[in-house]
Amino acid sequence: MALPKLITALLFVLAFAKIEFSTCYVVKGKASCHDCSHNDVFSGIKILVKCDRVKKLATAITEDDGSFEVELPSDSTPKSSPPLNCHAKLLGGPSQLYASKKNMVSKIITTHEPNTYTISTPLSFSKSCPSTIEAAKCKPIKNKFGSSKTVDLPLPPEWGLAPSSYYIPFFPIIGIP
Repeated sequence: MALPKLITALLFVLAFAKIEFSTCYVVKGKASCHDCSHNDVFSGIKILVKCDRVKKLATAITEDDGSFEVELPSDSTPKSSPPLNCHAKLLGGPSQLYASKKNMVSKIITTHEPNTYTISTPLSFSKSCPSTIEAAKCKPIKNKFGSSKTVDLPLPPEWGLAPSSYYIPFFPIIGIP
């Protein structure tokens, strides 16, 4: 008696179910380090994937060996083809990383596996400032602005006034039209 009701309910659900086949495009890659030893762990490094004409971004976090895997970002509209002109970018990690501009971004290309993509050039970084001509870029930037401290004249405490930095310098606005 319960079997006909179950079959009827199952046919009812299948009749109104909308079946969509989705294709998932996956990017697989690896980040490498120039000055790291073989025992170093590369987990926690963030990789950003961006495609042209797609508003969404995809972010991946590397595993212990530096490998990452992320789905290509796509709009909510179903498409039969993957997004074109995609790039992967090295964002950073749990500690300070140093990388040149050409090693931070890589174009995403197809592989021999279906629905799988990879990076065209390796995403590489250094854990310490590289000793090249561009090493000057690793030095801290000197402060280009002066101090924002104002003049503080000593006022007698018995006057009960606020510190002079609240009053001086005071430039009144004169001649407002």
